[in-house]
Amino acid sequence: MTAPRRARIADQIQRELAELIRTELRDPRVGMVTLTGVEVSGDQSHAKIFFTVLGAEPVAQEALEGLQHAAGFLRTGLARRLSTRSVPDLHFEHDESVERGMRLSKLIDEAVAPKPAARRPRGRSAG
Repeated sequence: MTAPRRARIADQIQRELAELIRTELRDPRVGMVTLTGVEVSGDQSHAKIFFTVLGAEPVAQEALEGLQHAAGFLRTGLARRLSTRSVPDLHFEHDESVERGMRLSKLIDEAVAPKPAARRPRGRSAG
């Protein structure tokens, strides 16, 4: 399969999965999930779906468990929506790049921010 075709299929899978998760998935572990990317294998038998969530690591782990548990349901929903011959197996991964980027941005802001002037101890003047 050519790279542009694989990219189009990945984009369609991302759009359709986002809609399925938003409208049909009822798992309480999967809250505000944002799909950040999809990578489809060359033979279109596997799709790696990257997601982010608002919250700390335990929230992300719960969302991952919920998504993995719902993978079959989501794959069935994709089969109804996609016009491809086969639907890939879904593998979910937490995308830490957004959180890492926010941490780096904060560190850069702190490094660039002007430091408050240090107070000099007052000594007695000679005189």
